[in-house]
Amino acid sequence: MDQEEQALIKEAQRGNVWAFESLIKKYDKRVTQLAYSLVNNSSDAEDIYQEVFIRVYKNLYRFRFKSEFWTWLCRIVVNYCINFRKKKSRTKFYSVDVEKEDSNENWKVSLKDENNDPEDIVLNKELSNQIEMALDRLSSQQKTVFILRHYQGHKLKEIAKILNCTEGTIKNHLFRATQKMQILLKDYAKI
Repeated sequence: MDQEEQALIKEAQRGNVWAFESLIKKYDKRVTQLAYSLVNNSSDAEDIYQEVFIRVYKNLYRFRFKSEFWTWLCRIVVNYCINFRKKKSRTKFYSVDVEKEDSNENWKVSLKDENNDPEDIVLNKELSNQIEMALDRLSSQQKTVFILRHYQGHKLKEIAKILNCTEGTIKNHLFRATQKMQILLKDYAKI
């Protein structure tokens, strides 16, 4: 964490609204992307985004600069998403309306599309959908670790801090998640 960010956090801890808004602006896209990756619904991700920053505002005084700010923030997002998924799985609602596709396509996994060939676009969209379906079949912990590692680019040590467990546990979850993903996506492996 650089000195500028430290100063911004300290100002926000003192109640400076501008400093807190600056922190939100710095991390808002990453928080939303992580939330979407974990809950796979843009509307829920936006709700989670709001709740997370309310929690950050209320608990910013607890941040003690023992880790990177993003690591601390990530932990809040991940914990909130885990609780959100548990709560949502206990309360299922079924609509009689025609189910609409998620209109916010930019949240989805996107693969590079270099030549705009319609066939490639269709294949990439299909593969993105298959990857998301495979991610949904992982356990909550495996999905979280896989996303933090491969989508967010965190190191194993950082993920262990975020999830408050040992690096060995993270390696185990990541190994199992990778194995399951390989099995679930074997038909899409390049030969």
